Amino acid sequence: MILSIVIPTKNEEVLLPKLLESIREQTFKDYEVIVADNHSSDRTREIAKAFGAKIVDGGLPGPGRNAGAVAAQGDILLFLDADAELIGPSFLEDCLDEFKKRELDVATCRVFARDGTRFNRTLHEAYNMYTIATEHLLPHAVGACFFIRREVHEKLHGFDEAINFAEDHEYARRARQAGFQFGILRSHKFIFSMRRYQKEGLMRTAGKYVFSEFYILTHGARKPPIFDYKFDHYREEIEK
Repeated sequence: MILSIVIPTKNEEVLLPKLLESIREQTFKDYEVIVADNHSSDRTREIAKAFGAKIVDGGLPGPGRNAGAVAAQGDILLFLDADAELIGPSFLEDCLDEFKKRELDVATCRVFARDGTRFNRTLHEAYNMYTIATEHLLPHAVGACFFIRREVHEKLHGFDEAINFAEDHEYARRARQAGFQFGILRSHKFIFSMRRYQKEGLMRTAGKYVFSEFYILTHGARKPPIFDYKFDHYREEIEK
């Protein structure tokens, strides 16, 4: 098997079907889907099973990705967030082709804001430009869409489970420091959810990322948690 798609979840019955449907519509078919679920109390597991996904017990995103990777059979892992969505039926085929042609070990895609306001799209295009400009010096890998060779993931011992914010960027930089090839794929963008920004506020969330970026640059990986992270922080809105 070529590809294992790992999705950490916690009460994602609303958005998970959109992601799984976008996966099912892909022209590339040599994949498995693994949902690493953090004991959801809604229909997340039922929905995942209906789409033919393998279900394992998960935790927060980092531990959940690691748990899914343990169960994976594919040569390449693709970590996706449950609120992400693939754009177009050739997404996997094109991204994997570029991944192999560029001889990459770790890669992410450019982001496209699910909330289609002009401001949000401009903000994300600025982020795309910044990450492409710095991809060879300071890798930024969005955990919502993250390709890595399974053997590389194992050599890195997976995501650092002691880090609860920007663990995806830390992982990409650790891979780069270990000599593995990182790149941002140009083939496709993926739909990135704005719900964290909408829930916590744009300025507050952006401030967390800016502070996190500065902290990593000056202090390296963060073992003690800097920010509280509530995986299920959208549930109350779903239940309204």
